[in-house]
Amino acid sequence: MGEFKVHRVRFFNYIPSGIRCVAYNNQSNRLAVSRTDGTVEIYNLSANYFQEKFFPGHESRSTEALCWAEGQRLFSAGLNGEIIEYDLQALNIKYAVDAFGGPIWSMTASPSGSQLLVGCEDGSVKLFQITPEKIEFERNFDRQKSRILSLSWHPSGTHIAAGSIDYISVFDVKSGSAIHKMMVDRQYMGVSKRKCIVWGVAFLSDGTVISVDSAGKVQFWDSATGTLAKSHLIANADVQSIAVAEQEDSFVVGTAEGTVFHFQLVPVASSSTEKQWVRTKPFQHHTHDVRTVAHSPTALISGGTDTHLVIRPLMEKVEVKNYDAALRKITFPHRRLISCSKKRQLLLFQFAHHLELWRLGSTVATGKNGDTLPLSKNAEHLLHLKTKGPENIICSCISPCGSWIACSTASRFFLYRLTYQHDNLSLKRVSKMPAFLRSAVQILFSEDSAKLFVASNQGSLHVGQLLEGRFRHLHTFQPQSGTVEAMCLLAVSPDGDWLAASGTSAGVHVYSVKHLKVFEYSIPGKQYTEWSRTVQKQGFHHLWLQRDTPITHISFHPKRPMHILLHDAYMFCIIDKSLPLPNDKTLLYNPLPPKSESDVVRRRTAHAFKISKIYKPLLFMDLLDEGTLVAVERPLDDIIAQLPPPIKKKKFGT
Repeated sequence: MGEFKVHRVRFFNYIPSGIRCVAYNNQSNRLAVSRTDGTVEIYNLSANYFQEKFFPGHESRSTEALCWAEGQRLFSAGLNGEIIEYDLQALNIKYAVDAFGGPIWSMTASPSGSQLLVGCEDGSVKLFQITPEKIEFERNFDRQKSRILSLSWHPSGTHIAAGSIDYISVFDVKSGSAIHKMMVDRQYMGVSKRKCIVWGVAFLSDGTVISVDSAGKVQFWDSATGTLAKSHLIANADVQSIAVAEQEDSFVVGTAEGTVFHFQLVPVASSSTEKQWVRTKPFQHHTHDVRTVAHSPTALISGGTDTHLVIRPLMEKVEVKNYDAALRKITFPHRRLISCSKKRQLLLFQFAHHLELWRLGSTVATGKNGDTLPLSKNAEHLLHLKTKGPENIICSCISPCGSWIACSTASRFFLYRLTYQHDNLSLKRVSKMPAFLRSAVQILFSEDSAKLFVASNQGSLHVGQLLEGRFRHLHTFQPQSGTVEAMCLLAVSPDGDWLAASGTSAGVHVYSVKHLKVFEYSIPGKQYTEWSRTVQKQGFHHLWLQRDTPITHISFHPKRPMHILLHDAYMFCIIDKSLPLPNDKTLLYNPLPPKSESDVVRRRTAHAFKISKIYKPLLFMDLLDEGTLVAVERPLDDIIAQLPPPIKKKKFGT
């Protein structure tokens, strides 16, 4: 396989935003996640939990609630008082509607999915009708004395539970009147607190309302009589979130101590038909507040301040020897935040509101395999480029020659020309960029840095020529078959003649940049290669198929056409197509035989997959030249160290 010199980079000071809300869609098996910076992400749970879509954040959007309605429609609401619907094809905001109730703290869709309910700062509960194109205000319910922090529909759609400060209200949907007001006990560890905040409510089919609150309690209420039936004190801090399984036989709650508790409905005795709620399992996969939870048919999902999205499988619901049984902890986005200038040994790092340009360090030392070589020249921070306005950066890229940087927000596109004179770097923005480049979802330069490819959120692909200090539009490839699906992935051939693009529907379009034509999938024989057919026939090793993280980057060795380089967050792999595929009886993670072995033995025991797990979590890895790799890691301890301190818990013996 050959040896590589590796630049091990750990100075990308990236901190993901904390998770504020999660919403599970049972019909499509997708999970929507909102973060504290307003970013919304969509994960496909059927495709190895791949983050297939995202909507960029905005400084004025603090999302407090997220829900699916009418099947595949996604809504959010927050402290700016607006309800937002997202366009899942174009990957932008479809519209925003002011609810006129001040900051919105809670939102839920009706069981039928045709109505939307929001709880506001001014104590109002507002009902909206969901129409094919928009939402329309229908009416207000009885206004309460304090903000509405949580909402839940009865599965029949006839009643609503609303959690506030110190009490829970039960509304009749038809009349909009509050029929019960259930006061929550302020007692916390024997001491009366000033306020008790009802962070979450869940309305069950039998009329039970489950509440979680700032006094560390999970409580069960009889909505017919408005009385407390049972109370569990489970935490020394706030219980902040609750989610119930569709069958109503289990639910999950998250606490400010970072603990997730699972409750299940079990028989009182082995032969009894009477059942009771029992706390069965605690999980401690978070270091900070668990702000939100979801309950899928096979897993408990949680997220919070520590930025991790944790998927904890319910072992009784999944096949044990399947990748669905693996505990997943997703921290980093699956989209590209790093690009590389191979010619000048530069890395461009993308943050929410700025870009950083770094020059890699160098060494003149030599050593044997596995040695860490001392730097003769340290890495150098060359540029800090800040964008104006409240919008987050969607995408960015540096040209292979290092002379161009492009980036985009939801409403602006920026192109910069970089000039190097010895150790001095000058930057000039290219003015009068075409308006149609705005809202780009992906940017890519050709290998010779002479062309720029921009994928818009309307499904079109723009091709531009880069001249000395200016941009010239050459052509626009319009979306096929009238679709407006955004192209999230771009790849260009080394000669710049072919451009491949893919959206979230898994279709691949191949464009001839040279002849400005479109081809469907194959070049030039319009068929799979022999190696691909072998893979389809034989299949991959079972351990490879059971990996629990998706591949985030693929590249090819410029001088070794048989080598494919790819990586995920925890593994770097080189596939040598000249070697046989491993079968299930061979070791997949098999180190190379000792060099003392004969070439015949080495060849007989080697297979196509060479895997390294040295670098992790791995955000980016690529070839700089045929003998040099660059690996960008982001240790989780570095992220946790920069978060606010968690709630201190007294431990035995301290």
